Amino acid sequence: MMAVAEGWQTPRREDCRIPVVPLCPAAPPRKKAVALPELEGSGGKRREPPKGGYFQPLDLESLFVLGPPRRKAASSCA
Repeated sequence: MMAVAEGWQTPRREDCRIPVVPLCPAAPPRKKAVALPELEGSGGKRREPPKGGYFQPLDLESLFVLGPPRRKAASSCA
């Protein structure tokens, strides 16, 4: 017979085991869609988009206007 060397072993007790991760709960049910009165049937009204559009871009020229020239600071190193 061969002698098995006693040494370090992985603990096998139940309280030393990694717990099993429980399953995630089911997703909640979807809410029922609510019909809007102005869109019901074929005679529904649709809103028109804004006359100027949805996005009003900035005036880019005003961002790149040159300011007054900077004065150079007097150097204290001589």
